[in-house]
Amino acid sequence: MRIIAFILLGSLTCSLLPANPAAAEAPAAELSVRDAIILGVVEGVTEFLPISSTGHLIITTRLLGLESTAPLTNAAGEPLWHKPPTPANPAGEPLTLKLAADTYIVVIQIGAILAVLLLYYGQVHHMLLGLLGRDSAGLRLFRNLLCAFTPVAVVGLLASGWIERNLFSIGTVILALIFGSFLMLYAEYRRKRRSGIGREIRDPSDLYATQALAIGFIQCLALWPGMSRSMVTIVGGYFAGLSPARAAEFSFLVGLPVLAGAAVVKGWRSGPAMIEVFGWGNVLLGIFVAAVSAAIAVKFLVTFLSRQGLAAFAVYRLVLAALLAGVFYL
Repeated sequence: MRIIAFILLGSLTCSLLPANPAAAEAPAAELSVRDAIILGVVEGVTEFLPISSTGHLIITTRLLGLESTAPLTNAAGEPLWHKPPTPANPAGEPLTLKLAADTYIVVIQIGAILAVLLLYYGQVHHMLLGLLGRDSAGLRLFRNLLCAFTPVAVVGLLASGWIERNLFSIGTVILALIFGSFLMLYAEYRRKRRSGIGREIRDPSDLYATQALAIGFIQCLALWPGMSRSMVTIVGGYFAGLSPARAAEFSFLVGLPVLAGAAVVKGWRSGPAMIEVFGWGNVLLGIFVAAVSAAIAVKFLVTFLSRQGLAAFAVYRLVLAALLAGVFYL
């Protein structure tokens, strides 16, 4: 487990290394310790609850005033570049506070990943044994995670640019919160009707590959900020016949490659720019706070879903959507 954690941290660290090491010593803009802690808590708490971490982080960065698109400059007043001017793109892409903040809220997901790795060490260990041919259930679980991960990975890579340009706004988050709420209520209604009639699947490793793939396609909805990756995979687990607790656990495990892939890709593309703006200290602080708060949230969610189901989270999302509409549009 420690080896896996070090590999993840190593991959992310390499993707974040700035092209100009000296720039990391003098951040171009300040992210306060308070802001880093707030963003870390919001990421950790909301990443695995079915309420949308991306949506809450978009709202939080706006409330913290981290949405400025004004080009940043260094101490000498020279412009800083995310993508320097080239013959093909003479204007280049200036480095902005918003670009750095958008990268930050994705990269600190590594904290949530580490929390799941530690809490679900047993399942990860079984999958490793399965890959070595020593645990058939572990091999089936790995197969199912791969099936659930592949669709969202492909669609995410192909559509990431369009999503960032068109869906990262308060309005789209509000719509996703509302749509997701009704999807959750419908899934909960179906589950209760099925209870006592059909047989629940006892473990995610018992899913058929086609069921896991269907969960993967449903998970593509989570690329819409405000929808919630955790929510759609739990709903997909409901539809496949998993109990609330098992659907949540499968969602946590599917999140490992999804979140790691998003953090590494985003870090590779914009990590050096983020470090140039904020410096290393608050990035590492955000990751640590996200890890602690995610571990607490995961334990809470499994217990709560087993007793109460998804309905309370659906109501929360509707209330939040109404509040956001009132604050930003009325």
